[in-house]
Amino acid sequence: MSHLAALFFVVVVDLLGFGIIIPLFPYMAVRLGAPPEQITPILAVYSLCQFIAAPLWGRLSDRFGRRPILMSSMVGAALSYVMLAFGDSIGWLIASRVLGGFMAGNISAAMAYATDVTSDDERARGLGIVGAAIGLGFMLGPAFGGVLAGGDLETANFQLPALVAAALSAVAFFAVSVGLPESLTAEQRARHREQRAPRTAWRQVLNRPVLAMLIGAILLVTIAHSMLESIVAIWAMDRFEFGPRQVGFYLLLLGALMVSMQGGAAGSLARRFGETSVALGGIAAYLSGLLLLAFATDLALMIAGGALCGIGAGAYLPSLSSLVSKQAQPQERGVVMGTYQSATSLARIIGPMVSGAIYAGIAFNAPFLLGVVVALPALWLIARSQREATPTAEV
Repeated sequence: MSHLAALFFVVVVDLLGFGIIIPLFPYMAVRLGAPPEQITPILAVYSLCQFIAAPLWGRLSDRFGRRPILMSSMVGAALSYVMLAFGDSIGWLIASRVLGGFMAGNISAAMAYATDVTSDDERARGLGIVGAAIGLGFMLGPAFGGVLAGGDLETANFQLPALVAAALSAVAFFAVSVGLPESLTAEQRARHREQRAPRTAWRQVLNRPVLAMLIGAILLVTIAHSMLESIVAIWAMDRFEFGPRQVGFYLLLLGALMVSMQGGAAGSLARRFGETSVALGGIAAYLSGLLLLAFATDLALMIAGGALCGIGAGAYLPSLSSLVSKQAQPQERGVVMGTYQSATSLARIIGPMVSGAIYAGIAFNAPFLLGVVVALPALWLIARSQREATPTAEV
């Protein structure tokens, strides 16, 4: 099995467990009596902790290797799911999200691993494979979690899906330990340890204008996406009377389209048209999907809007990741991709913090419309960054 194939399996299994929880958490909070304006900030707690921890995990993966970080994050995820399974209060839900967020070093380490084992020409493909694995986990996980929980909020079983998620993290841990070799050589790790560490990972990255613009772009589009993610279950429950199972299958649709793009189509399009064009086109498609959702009055428009969002995200995510990675030296990719992941975590704090409040206080479609307004400047940032970009040579 090739390195990328092994990484694909590990990320799918790990994110399958994470995906199981996605459609269930808002329903769990509703059962415990939380209104929308409280539910979405609880979702933001995970991202707040991930935002704090991701650059540290990235730096540690440069210093000590990718495997230890992947394995540590999976142990932490498993423990957080066990806490979630047996939590019987809002406090327990928050505690499980705090632990899970602080231990979430898996995505940045997986992205850095993919950049380690691919050339510049194949980087979009390698990151697309990781993105497809993430998308596959998000695609199958919500549907699996919805089936395990059931379609009725009053009788839904939330303990079983959480325990299954913990078991999947354990499987991913075992897969890394026996099937995924370290991607950084001892010389590369030593080179990183010899470097004078900057005061912060963010300062190291944001002092470079091209990286700053690219990370600014992913921050904005992820704010829009996180508003969709955090409110979709509540919106579907209120507007279309969806339960956990129906929301799970709706997210299955979005994930399937995202995977189909990231698993091959995005890489092919990037080779033909360039990563910049694919990123810009993906964001434009995503924003069109948000507009359809904002004015959806029936299931057909709901599906069409979700489809455009899935296709768009599947196009822009690997393209933007590749553009960022090409601005980093091999020995600093962990910290750069960790900062990139930290930016998405910051966005996932901001989006949920506001989505529930404006949903409850303004209008049901306000989170989608605000997402369009927030993400539009990302198109300019990407275009401007590529006018100034010079690919970083391998060393």
